[in-house]
Amino acid sequence: MIVLRRLGWRRILGIASISISINGMWAAVVYALYTFGGLTILRMPFLPIATIGTAVAFYVGFKNNAAYDRFWEGRKIWGGIVNGSRTWASSILCYVDPGNEDDAARAARRALVYRQLAWVNSLRVQLRKKSRFEDAPARGTKARLVRDATLMRNDWDKELEPFIGSEERDRIRDLANPATHLLARQSLELAKLVKAGHLDMFRQLELMKIIEAFYGYQGKSERIKNTPFPRQYAEFSRWFTRVFIFLVPFGLLEIFADHMTHNGVSLESVTAAFPMIASSGLIAWVFSMMEGIGDASEDPFERSMNDVPMNALSRTIEIDLRSMLGETDLPEPEQPAAGFIMY
Repeated sequence: MIVLRRLGWRRILGIASISISINGMWAAVVYALYTFGGLTILRMPFLPIATIGTAVAFYVGFKNNAAYDRFWEGRKIWGGIVNGSRTWASSILCYVDPGNEDDAARAARRALVYRQLAWVNSLRVQLRKKSRFEDAPARGTKARLVRDATLMRNDWDKELEPFIGSEERDRIRDLANPATHLLARQSLELAKLVKAGHLDMFRQLELMKIIEAFYGYQGKSERIKNTPFPRQYAEFSRWFTRVFIFLVPFGLLEIFADHMTHNGVSLESVTAAFPMIASSGLIAWVFSMMEGIGDASEDPFERSMNDVPMNALSRTIEIDLRSMLGETDLPEPEQPAAGFIMY
C-alpha cells in the first residue's frame, strides 16, 4: 500500500514516459502518413472522437469506483479483524479463570490468544495462495521486489509455527480451509473450558459471538478473493480506452491540419507536428492511467504494492495481543520501504 502523500515528479514522470512515448510515436506515424504520404483520408472530425472520449471517461470512472469499493471493503474487513482480535484477547484474559494466575490458567489463555494469531496468519496466507501475479508476473524491478518480499512471508509452516503446535499445524495444513478449522477448534476449546469449570456459559456465549464475527470477516474476504471483478467491465474498459487512444491522432489532424501540407514538407507543417504529437501523448497518458488505476485496485488481496497490507496488519495484531499477555520480546512493526508498505 502506498503511504506517501505525494508520489513525486520523478516517479510520475517515470510512469508517464512510457505511455507518452509510445502514443507520441503513433501520432508521429499518423502525421507522417498525412504529410509525406498524402493520405488525406486520415483526417477525421474531432467531434465524434471527443464524444467517444467522453463516453470512455464515464465508463472508466464507473469501473474505478467499483474497483475502489472492492479495495476499501477489503481494508475495512481487515480493520475489523484487527479490532476483533484485540477484543478477543482482552475477553479471554478477563473471562477464562478470572483471578486465577496459576500456570494452567495462563497456559489456557495463551493457547486461545495464540490460536487467534494463527487464524489471522492462516487467513492471510490463504488469501494469497492463488494470485494473478503467478500467471502474469508484474514487470519492473520494483514490482518484482514487492512480489518477492511478500512471498517471503507466505510460507505456511514458518508463519504458523510460532503460534500453534506442530501436531495441530500438520493436521490442518492439507485441509480445504485451515482457517475455518482453527476457529472451530477455538469453539471446542471454549466448550472444554466450560465443562472443566474454567469459563461460565454466559461468557462462552459472548466469546462465541466474537468467533461468529471472525467467520463473517473470513467469508467476506473469501467472497472478494473468489469473485473476480466482472471481466465484462474490466476488459471492455481496457479496449474502449485503447480504441479512443488509437483514434486521437486522427482527430488532432483536424485541429492542426491547416498548418500542414499533405503533399510535401514545409517548416510550418513540421512545427505543427510537435503540439500534435505532444497533445496526443498527454491525452493517451491521462486515459491509460485512469484505466490502469482501476485495474490495480480491483483485487485487494494480491501481492501488489497497491493492495491491502495484510502482512503489516497481521504484525500489528501480533504485537498487540502478545503485549496483552505480558510478553516483552515482540517483533518490530512492518516499516515502509521507499514510500510503500510492500506487503
